[in-house]
Amino acid sequence: MSEHLLVIDAGTTSTRAMLFDRAGKLAGSAQAEIGQHFPRPGWVEHDPQEIWQASLNCARRVLGNRRPESIAAIGITNQRETVVAWDRTTLNPLARAIVWQDRRTADRCRDLRERGEEEAVFGETGLLLDPYFSATKMRWMIDHVPEVRAAAEAGRLAFGTIESWLVAKLSGGDHVSDASNASRTQLLPLGKAGFSQDLCDLFGVPHAALPRVVDTHGQLAVTDTELFGRAIPICGLVGDQQAATIGQGCLSEGETKATYGTGAFILANHGTAIPHSEHRLLSTVLTQSGGERTYAIEGSVFVAGSLIQWLRDSLGLIENAAESEALARSIEDSGEVVIVPALAGLGAPHWRADARGLISGLSFASGRAQIVRAALESMACQTNDLATAFAADGARWESLRIDGGMSANDWLAQDIADILGIAVERPQFVETTALGAAVAAATGIGWYATLAEAAEAMRGAIDRFEPTMDADTRKERLDRWAKALAAA
Repeated sequence: MSEHLLVIDAGTTSTRAMLFDRAGKLAGSAQAEIGQHFPRPGWVEHDPQEIWQASLNCARRVLGNRRPESIAAIGITNQRETVVAWDRTTLNPLARAIVWQDRRTADRCRDLRERGEEEAVFGETGLLLDPYFSATKMRWMIDHVPEVRAAAEAGRLAFGTIESWLVAKLSGGDHVSDASNASRTQLLPLGKAGFSQDLCDLFGVPHAALPRVVDTHGQLAVTDTELFGRAIPICGLVGDQQAATIGQGCLSEGETKATYGTGAFILANHGTAIPHSEHRLLSTVLTQSGGERTYAIEGSVFVAGSLIQWLRDSLGLIENAAESEALARSIEDSGEVVIVPALAGLGAPHWRADARGLISGLSFASGRAQIVRAALESMACQTNDLATAFAADGARWESLRIDGGMSANDWLAQDIADILGIAVERPQFVETTALGAAVAAATGIGWYATLAEAAEAMRGAIDRFEPTMDADTRKERLDRWAKALAAA
């Protein structure tokens, strides 16, 4: 009897394989870090072969001695916008993947904006012209990597985001992308089933190199028998932020979640109507079943957990992420130190690729604890900027469901509640990205009739944080943030 779902969570800094049972209980996990390559300032790359091998190795480790028949289906969730180019015939990568954080195409995006293209692109795709998205990355590969250009000319080029790459390797060549990931490429009109030839022409991307767009859950592909001992159906494919929204059970219009991982990403369910923001928020596909879509409004912050990693690895201020909570609690306040974490530019609602990180308010009284606390405080301030934009678009938050690795920090969860002035809910199992992929796979394989039914059965207990900060303290914090933000 099939007892478990296998989830591959291919993130920005690591890949994991996790086993879930029908109740959403974690039955096993294996993880491997992914090498980060920074060949130039603003450039971020991954090795696609490393991602594939790590994903396969983790899957085999977590399966252990279990019979392959015990796995009902596979779900995949992944870092979005990152682009892989590979040869359709050999399934070998043609270059390093260009990661979503990469800013090398900023000039190309600026040129398109100056030509007046942004309004039309935003209207069709819900996405602004920014290096964050996939299309300009694809064109850069064709222009600057001879192997990619040669494959394009020979008709052998395949482009895809990470889930597309993993499905190709798992299945032995199927070239598909789910609608949630496809909607992040800037090549998929939100109201159309497949990629647009007109958008491909605008960005200079060969339409023939793109995958077929499929649902986020259902019978989507099947693994090669040799990988796990039998052909296992792949029944869930969901971009990481959409997966976290599913895992949080935000499946009714207006329900909102925030994931604090490498970056911070906030999605509000917008139902079946295509959203259009007047305040530089993004519109995206949340789920698709039988070709029918549910949409979301999204605000993306580029630097969140990666700021804490930078404090650890580059500055040596902490030994591990957990130490940040103890340091924040060790002092009454940050001593007027403010950090604007624009290490990869600023995302929503500012969209300033040229912004750079800033630490302000330093004095002889400033030390390690003040800087670390200011780094954590920046998370609530960035979230508040997005709350203001969502409210201006008519999507005011009544509460916020948070998840991701950073949300395990109780001090941070309380600070977010205090700065937003609303209740914050956090599941006791904070890895809702992987859980969301499991919910999608459970629905896709037929364990549950709907995503909502699966989420209700598989979500666990919830912790709740109520705001306690007084209005004067909150105003003082936000005023300092606004001044630092203007300087950045």
